[in-house]
Amino acid sequence: MLSYITEKNLDAWLGGYARHLARNVVKPKVHGPRHLLFAICDHYEPLWDSNSTALGDARMQAWSDGYPAVHREFRDADGFMPRHSFFFPGEQYTPRWMDALAKLTKDGFGEVELHMHHDHDTRDTVRAKIERYKERFAQHGLLSVGPDGARRYAFIHGNWCLANARRDGRNCGVDDELVVLFESGCYADFTFAAAPDESQPRIVNQIYWPTGDLSQKRAYEQGEPARVGHTMDDRLLMITGPLAIAPRAEKVPFWIDNAGITQLRQPTPFRLRTWVNQNIHIEGRPEWVFVKAFTHGAPEPQAEVFLGDPARLLHRTLAEKYNDGTRWKLHYVTAREMFNIAMAAMDGKAGDPGDFRDYRLPKPEAAA
Repeated sequence: MLSYITEKNLDAWLGGYARHLARNVVKPKVHGPRHLLFAICDHYEPLWDSNSTALGDARMQAWSDGYPAVHREFRDADGFMPRHSFFFPGEQYTPRWMDALAKLTKDGFGEVELHMHHDHDTRDTVRAKIERYKERFAQHGLLSVGPDGARRYAFIHGNWCLANARRDGRNCGVDDELVVLFESGCYADFTFAAAPDESQPRIVNQIYWPTGDLSQKRAYEQGEPARVGHTMDDRLLMITGPLAIAPRAEKVPFWIDNAGITQLRQPTPFRLRTWVNQNIHIEGRPEWVFVKAFTHGAPEPQAEVFLGDPARLLHRTLAEKYNDGTRWKLHYVTAREMFNIAMAAMDGKAGDPGDFRDYRLPKPEAAA
């Protein structure tokens, strides 16, 4: 068991998980229905484990055809179809793939944000890459524009290595990456949960503002929970997905559920209940529950999940268990919409969170 704990880096975040469980023992009373804000943030890499653009074309075509075919039959409480957030790796930019994603965006099936793999960078070199990728994405109408006219984006770090997280220094190189991201227009980071990877922070199942010295490596390890009546507009927001130690009937009687969806770990009703039960919310607004699942959806094994019956089961379960209009109301949201609704909660807004999808940042041009 000790070797398992070390291998899975449980010692790094188990204390944070225990604190989360203690907070979650007594749930605040909620009057009226609870609202489930459900997002899938996809590390969408057409060239996953391949350099073949032909394979990338085939993967992109499968999603262009298959995603609408599966998902157009489902609706949330606001009448929206499931909304997929495609975090596209800037280094894999291919105009025809971005045009295909822009078409899915225009048709109401999601939005596109920035995913990036990089290594041995400095703050200047990584900033140059980000600006180049932003410009390319913007050519397809795929980024939101803030009130100041600047392009804004959500971010997922490739290989989980946000803020130079690895002990060996690989897959990043930029200690003050949180600062660089914010300065370049990033409004929120969606990298975590990442357990059992070593980059997993001690802060578990929270939406929070990173605090302390943001120029330091792994600056996301310190944070202040997001709460009603308080915002920190001089930094990006950390929006983390569910992380739980869940039971299973195998040699090891539990496993780490980080809300990652794969062919082997499909989005079953039991897992969905586990994610919801982590009760991630803005402090002071417990009736708005945030669930951010993730996947690597382009490769064929995961594509089979999202373009087939497992996705239908997920959305039927969401409709049956979390959209009865009395106990729960379901809201499919993109990463941008999840951020907007979180900010609305912090600004004291209440009622139906679906009213705040565009609260701070408007729809990208492709979705307008």
